[in-house]
Amino acid sequence: MIQDITTKDSKQFQANVLGCKNITFEHFTVSAPDESPNTDGIHIGRSDGVNVLNSEIKTGDDCVSIGDGSKNLVINGVTCGPGHGISIGSLELFKNEEPVDGVTVKNCTMTNTSNGVRIKTWPGAEPGTCSNIHFEDITVTNVSSPIIIDQKYCPWNKCKINEEPKVKLSNISFKNIHGTSARPEAVKIICSATLPCENVELADIEITHSGPTGPAVSQCSNVKPKVSGKQNPAACSAPIPAKPTPTA
Repeated sequence: MIQDITTKDSKQFQANVLGCKNITFEHFTVSAPDESPNTDGIHIGRSDGVNVLNSEIKTGDDCVSIGDGSKNLVINGVTCGPGHGISIGSLELFKNEEPVDGVTVKNCTMTNTSNGVRIKTWPGAEPGTCSNIHFEDITVTNVSSPIIIDQKYCPWNKCKINEEPKVKLSNISFKNIHGTSARPEAVKIICSATLPCENVELADIEITHSGPTGPAVSQCSNVKPKVSGKQNPAACSAPIPAKPTPTA
């Protein structure tokens, strides 16, 4: 049990949970400037049974980042912002990464973050799986990308962007996520063409955007989500356009 601890202005990860079992963070406070790079609040990798409960994380990178080999994780009652949200990945950049299986994120609040809840994998990299991921009861305020699956994650062009991702994503749900988006694309689900996302569920999504660029929209690629309850923006209302066919 790691409880009632504050970490401030660490140069890199504030806490790194690697190869652990049955670890609980509660009332854990992270404080780092929003412009500080790679200062993830809590990074979890190759660990089983990690809980992050009732904690406040202000940082310059992911509030909680989840790497390969993570399973049976619970993140509940986390207040995040500034930061990059709660992220799974990036996955499968390196060989021999282990599957991610069983992550529940509930009752969390994101304020002024670049992402809300996110899964990201590299294109053209190593094969892998990520399954049984559930995001529920999330409040977003002025979040740039509230809901995002990005299987074309390629920062600084350090990947083979034209190759399809080899990570299979399945059994993923986004339920009761509400608030405001800083950009029109409130929901973005970009999956692999060769391994489309399976069993993705969107339920009771209410995210609004106001600004000169128009109302909130969603974009989807290589996924057919199960939809229920209120959907604002309409689920998969703006599919990614296909590349134009060359003319003779």
